[in-house]
Amino acid sequence: MAFFISAFMNTHPTSNKKVQRAWVMYDWANSVYSLVISSTIFPVYYNSVTQASDGSDTVSFFGWEVVNTVLYSYSISFSYLVIALLAPLLSGIADAAGNKLNFMKFFVYLGAISCISLFFFTGENLEFGIICSVLGSIGFSGSIVFYNSFLPEIAKEEEFDMLSAKGFAFGYIGSVILLILNLMIIQQPEWFGMPEGSFAARFSFVVTGIWWIVFAQIPFRVLPNNPYQQSISNGYFWKGYREINSVFKEVRAMPIMNRFLASFFFYSMGVQTVMFLAASFGDKELGMPGDQLILTVLIIQLVAIGGSYFFAFVSRKFGNKTSMVIMILIWMGICVAAYFVNSIYQFYTLAFVVGLVMGGIQSLSRATYAKLIPTTTKDHASFFSFFDITEKVAVVLGTATYGAIEQLTGSMRNSALFLVIFFVLGMIFLSRLKLSERKSLSPSV
Repeated sequence: MAFFISAFMNTHPTSNKKVQRAWVMYDWANSVYSLVISSTIFPVYYNSVTQASDGSDTVSFFGWEVVNTVLYSYSISFSYLVIALLAPLLSGIADAAGNKLNFMKFFVYLGAISCISLFFFTGENLEFGIICSVLGSIGFSGSIVFYNSFLPEIAKEEEFDMLSAKGFAFGYIGSVILLILNLMIIQQPEWFGMPEGSFAARFSFVVTGIWWIVFAQIPFRVLPNNPYQQSISNGYFWKGYREINSVFKEVRAMPIMNRFLASFFFYSMGVQTVMFLAASFGDKELGMPGDQLILTVLIIQLVAIGGSYFFAFVSRKFGNKTSMVIMILIWMGICVAAYFVNSIYQFYTLAFVVGLVMGGIQSLSRATYAKLIPTTTKDHASFFSFFDITEKVAVVLGTATYGAIEQLTGSMRNSALFLVIFFVLGMIFLSRLKLSERKSLSPSV
């Protein structure tokens, strides 16, 4: 661990390669939560322990009778709603006080400890499991708000696309490594001296939380906590409120940013919902066993590594807007295809296409927004809070809509098909976006 920290150690933030590598390592650290907890092992484990012996999937949550997967969708929605409400004020305080790295640390430890606590979730204590899952999600999404805001402080504008893509690529690589390790433990628990049953799956939650904490120490030691040397004084709560209010007025006065955020909001409703609930779809609609579902997510992650760099290359050649239009069209095709998929191999093919566009649209969205932030501002956390709150609200509405349609129609296929509407709306707003309005963005945007 000392080797990793010393390798990234440096105190000069702007366009410094060592600092940029340290920033990238947080993607390596936190993406394991997104993969293991949000997308693969935990959803599969959750479905198995919340299904009754007679095959019933209805559970009681604080006396409320609900389908287990619908409850999980709603829990994701709730966690992102909480962070959407908190993030703007917290980021304003962080900018005003010059200590956003400390805020990032708080959410990392909250998320990682909640992740580790899932070890004690056995299915009989449903409320405990959902609460830990929600707190873990809040920690993960809350840390991202402050992590993303470092991008314009540690890189030049022409570096945004590739550095953002590199972060996502490293995240996919790290998460795949840990997922494979966890799968080995789950498939062959006797190799590791573990008992049969659910112990190995629950132990993977502990390993994930520890990985997150350990590798987060690299950016914690290297990233600048107060790059503009702002004075920290008492009363910064109200300063934070004024800070975010000031930035909100700036955002409202920037039509190009408003149109981008509107587009980002709608297509994120589709993207994030697919990412969160793909495993549940394969489980309920195709009856795929856990090992095949996890293989599907592995395919997505591995392809996403190349997809991140490929669409960064496309954006360099043809511009960010063209690259994102191509990806949104592909996402629309994915949702339509999901309605008709009826075999495991078709699902694998669909997973390959999802991986191709998943990393690309996430990394380019982050990089494009970073370019739209005024170059004269020091309030990067506040500006990025609007980007992150847009994504979080999109997750809330997307997953809630997905769960509601499943509950009303009894089929996730209808939910997947409905997501096309969100991508169409995102495309409409993106088509109205003239990134050339900001001259400093040409030709890379």
